Amino acid sequence: MRMKRDNSKWTDDKEARKESKQAKHDTQSAVHEPKDLSVLQRSLEAVEKRLENVATNMERTHIADYVDMLNKPLKLIWRNLLAGTARGIGIAIGFTFFAATILYVLRILGALNLPIIGDYIADIVKIVQIQLEGKQY
Repeated sequence: MRMKRDNSKWTDDKEARKESKQAKHDTQSAVHEPKDLSVLQRSLEAVEKRLENVATNMERTHIADYVDMLNKPLKLIWRNLLAGTARGIGIAIGFTFFAATILYVLRILGALNLPIIGDYIADIVKIVQIQLEGKQY
């Protein structure tokens, strides 16, 4: 028989098991007391409030729309095609403005006649202008 130390007393394992069973039985019987029913009711109300918050958040994020879209693949494909086209056009327009700004700055720097940088920039501007006009250099 094994012995174990419990609060500076030596007790049997059997006695410890009996005590734990008794404590478990006491807590199970306490659940059915009326004062614990009010605690259960409050916890159920808290769970209900939390569930309502989750439902409200799901409505805010339009999860039903996403599920509907996943259930209709043609609608999903059409939206992705439209979004990709819009992205591509946006990139093209953005790059055009960016390149035009760079060329404008290079022209201004070329007009300053800086010895080394000016010649290099002038060559780049000439090459770009020839390409824009469609002529071969």
